[in-house]
Amino acid sequence: MTNNPISLYELNSMVAMVIEHAMPKRYWVEAEVSEARESRGHLYIELIQKDDHTHTPIARASAKCWRTSWTLIAPHFERITGTRLKAGIKIMALVHPQFHPQYGFSWIVDDINPEYTMGDMARKRQEIIAQLKQEGVFDLQKELVLPLFAQRIAVISSASAAGYGDFCNQLLTNEYRFDFHTELFAATMQGEQIENSVVNALNAINEREDEFDCVVIIRGGGATADLSGFDTLQLAENVANFPIPIITGIGHERDESILDMVAHTSVKTPTAVAAFLIENLSNTLRRIDNAQNIIYRAMAQKMQHEKMRLEQLSTAIPMLFTMVKSKEEAQLDKYLHALSQHITSKLLTETMKIELLSNRIKPAIERHLTYLQHRIDLIEQRIELVNPERLLSLGYSITYCNGKVIRNEKELKAGDEITTRVMEGEIKSIVTK
Repeated sequence: MTNNPISLYELNSMVAMVIEHAMPKRYWVEAEVSEARESRGHLYIELIQKDDHTHTPIARASAKCWRTSWTLIAPHFERITGTRLKAGIKIMALVHPQFHPQYGFSWIVDDINPEYTMGDMARKRQEIIAQLKQEGVFDLQKELVLPLFAQRIAVISSASAAGYGDFCNQLLTNEYRFDFHTELFAATMQGEQIENSVVNALNAINEREDEFDCVVIIRGGGATADLSGFDTLQLAENVANFPIPIITGIGHERDESILDMVAHTSVKTPTAVAAFLIENLSNTLRRIDNAQNIIYRAMAQKMQHEKMRLEQLSTAIPMLFTMVKSKEEAQLDKYLHALSQHITSKLLTETMKIELLSNRIKPAIERHLTYLQHRIDLIEQRIELVNPERLLSLGYSITYCNGKVIRNEKELKAGDEITTRVMEGEIKSIVTK
């Protein structure tokens, strides 16, 4: 056992001197952030490296970025990448080693290259996009049809976001006075809870999908950074497979997010979403107005056409009536003349018979004459009974169709034009039944 032990502080100081002399340079290192926290303006992070195949950690180290450096690095990093430095992202950091006798070893971060993180984020985005296309869901939302009367709106937003208030106010005060019905499904739209919070809101809406025409995901009034939560596979899959159209307006200042890509419609801001919904209804109103005008013009043309047809018919009817009347009168005169001739001929024949027999048997003739006179009277009565003029004077009528006397209703059909002769004229009718 040695008699000259050294203190732990001395030992750690020696280690610090060795590291300082052995590694005097600064090094650019690639690593994934497994933990990040800020305290009093300083950044404390844990760095890891994972195996490319098993994804298990194979290296781990602590790192610090002092306030004097972090106040310059953080704004630049967030402006370029659009996100805060947090667990799960890869960085390329300029570091130098430091071994403190009291706090031990750590890497001191002097700078961070945001372009490297951007490249890694872009690679992950492309991998997610490729997977969505491979699954066949990337364009599913685009195949949905936004209802013409999209007025029942499910809104996913932070309740306190200024963008949500602007969205509701613009719908309420639209120039057309359209009536919209919105229901808020509150969600966290900042930080690491975006994905789970929005997915939970979508699940709640999905349980009541019949109550809504579309879903609006809006974000406004918050920080411009930390929008990477909208670039996740789980959220993209939920949106892509959602059964009703989803419209996004999450206020990106950089390229569109994966959420924007898979949504039915993507616009930049909440107020732009409201304008889109108002325009959709105004387009529907214009289509209704156009259809109304087309129907009105068609009905006006039809009525004008039918009016012309009626005028033509009203002109033709008197002419047809005169022709039919003349024809029927001539036919009736013919019948009357023939009947008169027949009666005269019959009377002459019977008179001659009487004269021939009168000289033979006067009593028999007288009896026979009496008998014949009776027969003549009967015949005259019968003739009188069938005399058309007498029948007409008694209130009877004669009905003709196409010049033919109608004796049975089966001779007629609906639409036929008939002429009814009465004592003082004729009546034209159309058969309806």
